[in-house]
Amino acid sequence: MTTAAAGPLDLARAMRPGTLQLGALPPLSLYVHLPWCLKKCPYCDFNSHEMPGDLPEQAYLEALVADLEQALPLVWGRGVHSIFIGGGTPSLFSPAGIDRLIGDVRARLRLEADCEITLEANPGTFEKDRFRAFRAAGVTRLSIGVQSFHDAHLKALGRVHDRAQALAACEEAAHAFDTFNIDLMYALPGQTLAQLEADARQALAMAPPHLSIYHLTLEPNTYFAKFPPELPPEDTAYAMLDRITELTQAAGLQRYEVSAYARAGHRCWHNLNYWQFGDYLGIGAGAHSKLSFPHRVVRQVRYREPKLYLEHARAGNAVAQDSEVTRADLPFEYMLNALRLREGFALREFTERTGLPVSAIASALSEAERRALITRSLDRVQPTERGFDFLSDLQALFLPG
Repeated sequence: MTTAAAGPLDLARAMRPGTLQLGALPPLSLYVHLPWCLKKCPYCDFNSHEMPGDLPEQAYLEALVADLEQALPLVWGRGVHSIFIGGGTPSLFSPAGIDRLIGDVRARLRLEADCEITLEANPGTFEKDRFRAFRAAGVTRLSIGVQSFHDAHLKALGRVHDRAQALAACEEAAHAFDTFNIDLMYALPGQTLAQLEADARQALAMAPPHLSIYHLTLEPNTYFAKFPPELPPEDTAYAMLDRITELTQAAGLQRYEVSAYARAGHRCWHNLNYWQFGDYLGIGAGAHSKLSFPHRVVRQVRYREPKLYLEHARAGNAVAQDSEVTRADLPFEYMLNALRLREGFALREFTERTGLPVSAIASALSEAERRALITRSLDRVQPTERGFDFLSDLQALFLPG
């Protein structure tokens, strides 16, 4: 991957003839990063920062607008199908601030009539009627970071909420929104299979239209990486995932992606767009973008540290890195996303989204099929159960040689 000098991508450079030929541009999403939390969790490797006293809400919202306006030439005329306001803990921002943010976005981008607008929320920031105020501001979907309903496990994870707050937040979300998501984690320090099952049953009892369930992993540059807790053995973790799949299926939720389960009609459109190698513009501290042009696919990263981001966004240059995805890297980048989906991908979609012929992945597909990691027909490729279990091995087959 070649990296250009830091700074906003030049539109003329993006539009000049290149090595690809994309027949059409994919759907476009907007990601907005609000980076502050009440407390940094020991497992978290996201770009999140403990709140520095008073939340600089107004200054940050102004920086987001400046950032968006700088990026407009790159997405001019394209409709936006989804917005995801993530973090951090976006629910730390006031409903009035979220209302202002969505209004500022609407004034500058063309939102599709059915645009999905998701806000991440933490039960530790829950207040009665706050979720309804977010709904009134224009949020259509809430994602609640519960992680566990077990107080000891919440404490081990460094969460600022308890079981009672998690239950109250889920109940309020069910009343305030037509669709919402619950985030759970499994293979937690000291967690037994029975405790995991209790967590899953409690989550399903809230009747969430969407459930995201993640295996706790020890990520580099986190507190847990330096001081690793004792986690359940690998075979117990596999048994936990099997039990989750059984319980969700019995409750009418389909596992449509490695970590995502949903009722019919309630898949997360924003995340689907990521997994289908759609485009997304990311604004905010450390936000990533992936944007397609007729002859190239580019990636951008905003300045990561909030104070630095605020300075650069106000100065008209929020972009810290700007790079073009090479032809050699495109197959792996595509498969890193598309193979997470239970339904896999259509071969024509690979060509449409990458501008590459199917021959570019022919040998890797043959090897994946030989290892029983995928099944394929004339027009579609799908991961097998084994492919889902060994997803990293499957995706690695598409790394450039």
